[in-house]
Amino acid sequence: MGAAYFYHLTRRPLEATLPMLLDKARGAGWRVVVRGVDPTRMEWLDEKLWLGPEDGFVPHGLAGGAHDADQPVLLTTGPDCTNHPHCVMGIDGAPISAEEVQQFDRVCVLFDGNDAAAVARAREQWKSLTDAGCTAQYWSEASGKWEKKAET
Repeated sequence: MGAAYFYHLTRRPLEATLPMLLDKARGAGWRVVVRGVDPTRMEWLDEKLWLGPEDGFVPHGLAGGAHDADQPVLLTTGPDCTNHPHCVMGIDGAPISAEEVQQFDRVCVLFDGNDAAAVARAREQWKSLTDAGCTAQYWSEASGKWEKKAET
């Protein structure tokens, strides 16, 4: 049984925070699915991950390729889990189900704290998941470092 971790981004953008979280997940030996809602945004994220610093390279691929099952990190807009992940990271309000929280070691929800709609969506997801009995943690970087602010 896994847990849902909510990351409230207020100081650093997604393209800076996601590689850090992916590095931690990969350090644990996990495969990861990063799920978004907009194919263009996922292509943008793919480019950002490819162009990152060489010492911080994140091996990954966009879903729909010939080697999806082999990808340590798979970027997708669908329910694809063809790389057999341990962790699903939802961005931009991507759907996350209580069943996924139970199925995977970890589910992460990253949301832009400067976007009222994104905050509202994350609150809906928190309520939905915790009402379904899922364990959840809320992490904030408002102080300049990541701190756990709530847990159920």
